[in-house]
Amino acid sequence: MHLDDAGSPNGRVPTEELSARAVASRWLRAVVSLVAGGVLSFLEVAFLCARTLLWALSWLPGSAERARVVDNRARSLTGLHLRRVRRFHGPVHARALTAERCKRYLGLRWLVGGLGAGVLMLLTVFLVVAGSMLSAWALDGGWGLIENAEGRVDLSLLAIAAPPGLMLTFVTAVGVLAVGSLDRWLAIEVLGYSDQALLRRRVVDLTTTRADVIEAIDDERRRIERDLHDGVQQRVVALGLLIGRARRASPGGTASHDLLEQAQAVAQETISELREVALRVYPSTLDGGGVPAALEALAERSSVPVRLEVALAGRLPSTVETVVYFVASEAVNNATKHAAPSVVVVSVAATGDHVTVTITDDGRGGADPSGTGLSGLARRVAAVDGRFTVDSPAGGPTVVRAELPCG
Repeated sequence: MHLDDAGSPNGRVPTEELSARAVASRWLRAVVSLVAGGVLSFLEVAFLCARTLLWALSWLPGSAERARVVDNRARSLTGLHLRRVRRFHGPVHARALTAERCKRYLGLRWLVGGLGAGVLMLLTVFLVVAGSMLSAWALDGGWGLIENAEGRVDLSLLAIAAPPGLMLTFVTAVGVLAVGSLDRWLAIEVLGYSDQALLRRRVVDLTTTRADVIEAIDDERRRIERDLHDGVQQRVVALGLLIGRARRASPGGTASHDLLEQAQAVAQETISELREVALRVYPSTLDGGGVPAALEALAERSSVPVRLEVALAGRLPSTVETVVYFVASEAVNNATKHAAPSVVVVSVAATGDHVTVTITDDGRGGADPSGTGLSGLARRVAAVDGRFTVDSPAGGPTVVRAELPCG
């Protein structure tokens, strides 16, 4: 996708960002956020006072327990701010909320909260003054907060006061958005990742994923070549030898008949092995019946009982279906070969714009995520921006889970 100088796809600036309704909605959200942030700033000041007092009394018994309580309060208060900023100002990709990071954030955040409260107070004052003057002029009253020498508000006074009043009100109103942006910037700088850092991480992830995909493709090619060379090719050679011996034997004799029966058996084994190789490349049932049909065929071929729990409303994108199948297939094969389970449970469920496939076996556990099979699955899942985890304590059970975007 190409981004032009305006920063939007195909050179189009999103109209929502330019509409008066969108600007007004954003401004109102910023006002609500600043009010909430101003209230929370009092809690932050109280937290800082408690932290300072705790530091001064650190020599007293039980100070370690009190420090843990303060750290927990810091995390809770920081979590409130993160939810507020994300709700009213935009996404923040936060790192782990460690105690030190939270305390550093709260030590700076109360300044932003106080600034926001000050901006709202100034805006309120300007609006009240303007309202009192306009109503006093319209109703010929004497309650204007700014009046002339006669204690009234006339047109000439409004003409003098309007330009600076409008300017101050406008600047203060814009200041509401500015403080909201400052609030989000502080959360990103102290608690999360900047847009540039996220972009760099994304580039690194894509570069790594591309290299992993190429490596996985090469590994798969080598495995197919090995299967064909060690299995199918050897059987075809044996089949040719048997047919040759049958041709040299006496026609209609017992030896010829036995050799042809052996050749037929080898031919059947070759066909079965070719079918297994083809299934490892891509199962045809996946195109016809989707994930449920492919998993049913996988369960029928498995030498251990496989219980399927598939909850899908419809077909998934073909790329996602392929990854779901191969994650289940490789995990079932690994469990069959190494874990000696009594049953393997394959669960596939779609939630929102993600689909999750979970394979659980009650075998001996101890699966190595860095092994050839599981590491290949991790690369395959990463190629579609999914998440892959393996939980396999000694003694089992082993849980292999992949979460894939399908929106």
